[in-house]
Amino acid sequence: MARLLATDHLGESCVICEQVKSTGIHLYTSFICAECEKGMLQTDTSDPKYKFYVEQLRKVTKPEIFS
Repeated sequence: MARLLATDHLGESCVICEQVKSTGIHLYTSFICAECEKGMLQTDTSDPKYKFYVEQLRKVTKPEIFS
């Protein structure tokens, strides 16, 4: 019989870095980890990483389809 530990289910997948993290914010149905949130807030629009954040955030506007 398999035992499930609480630590196996802690955290969510960040829509930006796509890693499982335990702290962050929810934007609609998406999760953004605290590290990515901080990075986005500190990134200037002229920084090349800004474009990466914008592209990743486009995932938030796409509704999930459940069949």
